[in-house]
Amino acid sequence: MQSGDVNKKLGFGLMRLPIIDERDRSTVDVDQLCDMVDLYLSRGFSYFDTAHRYNDFASEPAIRKALVERYDRSAYRLADKVTINFIKSEADLEPFFDKQLAACGVDYFDNYLVHNMGSSKYAQAQECRTFEFISRLKDTGKVKHIGFSFHDSPEVLAGILKDHPEVEYVQLQLNYLDWDDPVIRSRECYEVARAFDKRVLVMEPIKGGTLINVPADVKDMLLAADQNASLASWALRFVAGLDGVEMVLSGMSTLAQIDDNTTSMTDFDPLNETEKSLLNKAVLMIR
Repeated sequence: MQSGDVNKKLGFGLMRLPIIDERDRSTVDVDQLCDMVDLYLSRGFSYFDTAHRYNDFASEPAIRKALVERYDRSAYRLADKVTINFIKSEADLEPFFDKQLAACGVDYFDNYLVHNMGSSKYAQAQECRTFEFISRLKDTGKVKHIGFSFHDSPEVLAGILKDHPEVEYVQLQLNYLDWDDPVIRSRECYEVARAFDKRVLVMEPIKGGTLINVPADVKDMLLAADQNASLASWALRFVAGLDGVEMVLSGMSTLAQIDDNTTSMTDFDPLNETEKSLLNKAVLMIR
């Protein structure tokens, strides 16, 4: 993965795709998704992140139709994950991976992650030798880079990174509301990843839409500071400006969200000290 280019820092998270039937998340609106993919790529962004169970197992086939079958492989980077919930033994790993390649219609993944690591899932991943498996995939060229996504304490994160120095990056839940949260401990997890010199991919930068649906007084305060900046842009700029952050994933569901987020992340400026102070105040107001 290339680093240091701000125009490449917005990733398209494929977990909240547009759907045709609100009662069935697997009914992905592929026509609308094609329009979203087209706009996203046309603005110089290229990173797509999926997983087997996203959109009730419809994400991988949908991105094959909207992206893989319509663009040259050199035009995009695609990340996928091995989800331990579907792995009962080491023998399950290769068939699971092969099905993912087929579902997406590609010969390799640019990034491949062990999904949703925490203390309980990590124990199962270890038993199935999952990290050894993804290392072999990298050695054979079936994936270009390896890492894992993580939801747990900084102490657990440090333990995994000590056990597996071969991983290249960690995908963390980071946003300005969780940054100093005493339960989620986002800042501490980020600092552990950086202490191990790992690159950071960010998930939930807008906290599933929470940081768009903020109280009216928070919205008014941020709009007064910059009437042209969307609420999402504040959240994206907060994490994108952190040292070592290579990609910020946004689970975009509409063409309007693609438009807003790509606009915010094209030639973006990291937050200045005054803007950081405003977000600190916003956190107190939201809580």
